Amino acid sequence: MTQAQERTLKEDIREIIADEGPISLERYMALALTHPIKGYYTTRNPFGADGDFITAPEISQMFGELIGLWAAEIWSQIGAPRHVRLVELGPGRGALMADALRAARAAPEFFAAVEVELIEASDLLAAQQSAALAASGKAASWRKSLDEVPPGPAIFIANEFFDALPVRHYLKTAEGWRERLVGLDPDGELAFGLSLEVEPYIKAEAPVGAVLEVGAAAQRLMTRIAARIVSEGGAALIIDYGYERTAFGETLQAVKAHQFVDPLTEPGLADLTTHVDFSALARAAASANALVHGPVEQGAFLTELGIYQRAEALKRNATAEQAAAVDSAVARLSGDGEGQMGALFKVLAATRRGLKEAPGFAPAGAA
Repeated sequence: MTQAQERTLKEDIREIIADEGPISLERYMALALTHPIKGYYTTRNPFGADGDFITAPEISQMFGELIGLWAAEIWSQIGAPRHVRLVELGPGRGALMADALRAARAAPEFFAAVEVELIEASDLLAAQQSAALAASGKAASWRKSLDEVPPGPAIFIANEFFDALPVRHYLKTAEGWRERLVGLDPDGELAFGLSLEVEPYIKAEAPVGAVLEVGAAAQRLMTRIAARIVSEGGAALIIDYGYERTAFGETLQAVKAHQFVDPLTEPGLADLTTHVDFSALARAAASANALVHGPVEQGAFLTELGIYQRAEALKRNATAEQAAAVDSAVARLSGDGEGQMGALFKVLAATRRGLKEAPGFAPAGAA
């Protein structure tokens, strides 16, 4: 092992700052999450009770099953192309895709048309996804980026993916908006500071002390996905925790072993996320001439797709303990109480213009 490999990512970042000066929060997050050797997502399995967080597909099979049926219905509405790529961005341990494909067998023509594409940066997680999909009856292809997905109609699924894309922060000062940077304090530790320069292009009116969180990386990716859909055909489904309308405030958080930690303390060892600005994603998709559906709350979306009916079907031959677990999962996925995902998580879809109604959403243009 070389001396560079022995250093922690934190030490690497400190060296970069010492050599180049303070770096943007966007660059810091990108290094912490996707550094090719020491990044959070490239070195560990963060999912499940033994990891740092639990996602909806890990809570219940119902979530992935409903997504699979959603994709089948969308495929039918876009003209049932003979071949369609089912593309998942950040597939976790493969649970969502495995459950979606199992449910898709209820639509044999769709199942036959599907070609599975998984966009995954981590070889460790790709191996787990391969194991999860082994019994699916479908071969999968792994890609490192959207650019590697072959052309043709595609249905994109992104569950808790956009929240992990890096953002920039801008703070309103008496002189104007200044970018928040990551630098070194007098003791040589990572610390937040501000750029000396005022940003001339930010015109937003806000009181001194306000923070503007800008997910430019998420918006660029959404624009590219939407442009592909408009050009090649298909749809995109985005599910994540976030807010419906752009607002001032910062949402950066770091989680390790299901506990919040300082985002600068252990880069590469803790998950860094922000809440997704769904109105910004909607604007990005619309800028590529896609038709936007939603956003709607996850609870309403899953209810429209039939989660309660699916739960009743699962409980018919279940033990009392199994039935209670199903009810608990439905409440966690669809409820709006503390610790539940139904209201916090939002769902947005993008399609070509002309598709007036997507499953789980009100007709496009409806109040």
